[in-house]
Amino acid sequence: MEVEVQDSGSYVAGAVTITFKIINEPRDSMQIDLQGTLQLGLYGYGGDETKIYFKEQNGFVQAEGNVYWIIQPTRPWKKGGTYQLRLGFEGIPRVAVNPPWDGGFINTKDSSGKLWNAVACQGLGASSWWPCKDYQGDEPDSGISITIHHLPGVHPISNGRKKDSTVTWYDTIIADDTITGETKIKSISKRTVGVVEWTVRNPINTYDVSFYIGDYAHWHDTLHGEKGVLDLDFYPLRYNEAKARKQWTQAKEMLRCFEYWMGPYPFYEDGYKLVEAPYLGMEHQSAIAYGNRYMNGYNGRGMHIDRSGTGVGFAFDFIIIHESGHEWFGNNITARDVADNWIHEGFTTYTETLFAEWVKGKDSAFAYVMGQQKNIRNDRPVIGDYGVQNEGSSDMYDKGAQVVHMIRMMINNDSAFRQLLRGLNRDFYHRIVSSKEVEDYISRFVGRDLRPFFDVYLRSTNIPVLEYERPGGKYKNTFRASNVPDDFALPLYC
Repeated sequence: MEVEVQDSGSYVAGAVTITFKIINEPRDSMQIDLQGTLQLGLYGYGGDETKIYFKEQNGFVQAEGNVYWIIQPTRPWKKGGTYQLRLGFEGIPRVAVNPPWDGGFINTKDSSGKLWNAVACQGLGASSWWPCKDYQGDEPDSGISITIHHLPGVHPISNGRKKDSTVTWYDTIIADDTITGETKIKSISKRTVGVVEWTVRNPINTYDVSFYIGDYAHWHDTLHGEKGVLDLDFYPLRYNEAKARKQWTQAKEMLRCFEYWMGPYPFYEDGYKLVEAPYLGMEHQSAIAYGNRYMNGYNGRGMHIDRSGTGVGFAFDFIIIHESGHEWFGNNITARDVADNWIHEGFTTYTETLFAEWVKGKDSAFAYVMGQQKNIRNDRPVIGDYGVQNEGSSDMYDKGAQVVHMIRMMINNDSAFRQLLRGLNRDFYHRIVSSKEVEDYISRFVGRDLRPFFDVYLRSTNIPVLEYERPGGKYKNTFRASNVPDDFALPLYC
């Protein structure tokens, strides 16, 4: 992908080349998504560089709202064949209202008055700023290359690894002669702009593809991890470098902790980056967005809080820990349908507990996860409706973390629980999965059918009620759970 962000972020233009393989049967069309006022242009198929403008496509592209069907009317793509599409795009992208939750382009300036742009689009979709197959279950499995054209004085940061260069552009201004009516070249201007290419070698969710453009400082570090030397790169705004060098030391300790509990960092080939962003945070793969103002806790509504209410959350920087945890659950293991996004958010919310245990001990960590229960709304099931882009309840975070914690308690062996987390990240490495696949994996690991357990906590809002009675004997008690199916069962430790 090549992209130029113009007019301080209010206009975007570029081109995308999509390489794809036909797996099952011959196809004569492909769905491409592109939202809002952005316009799509089709440059050609395969090696055909004949430019076909959108308004003159003569049936090669059919538009249905934000969906574009790229059609091969005479030569269907063959089964087993590998092909390319070259797409152009330009227009005014959606501006974020409340990023990252209500996302889009963020066009602002830093405290020194310099340009600061970014994009965050989970939920909204990557097609809000570039043409793609905007479906969580179909990510680019061979990575992506992002080439960003930019003006001097700012530094574009994106996913993966960087290669710098420059290019000279010639801007031609054309105007109609007022006397003859002829169209003539009015002027030609030359300007040199920066071109930065970032390359991702691993599979990546399209909503994780992002960029940050600003006046960034940079330093490099390494971590000797489980798969060798992991490159670490840090990009704070230039005037925040001193604060960042102090606060972001947590990143190294976080990586050590998470590699211990969940296995090797999943993207050694692309490295790990932490980038200051003009919004709270986001799990952009290998380029984590950070906007927590260099303080521990969680920056909610302009003040730093501990979401657990226990004080334990002030022992670490929430955004560094939570958003980086998504590298394992969300970016490495990805839910096929957004209805199953508890796989992303429930497990990642529990990584906060794992890090709390790493720095504060087990008692504090368990207090932290129990404190999160107060955030559960239980308004609707955690798992949403399939096939309609429905995420279900926001309880996927805190209730999802409780589900993970209950699984840990069922196993009742921290070494085995650690092997479960590592096994998930090993056996579902760079995989697209469903909740059922994850549930079945856990059931096999635990050695019991946990389907009723998952159905109650993920697919209903029922709250199990523990009842007991003493039929007569002093030392004989009977326990049962009500408000649940008959086959629901949980171990009880006394």
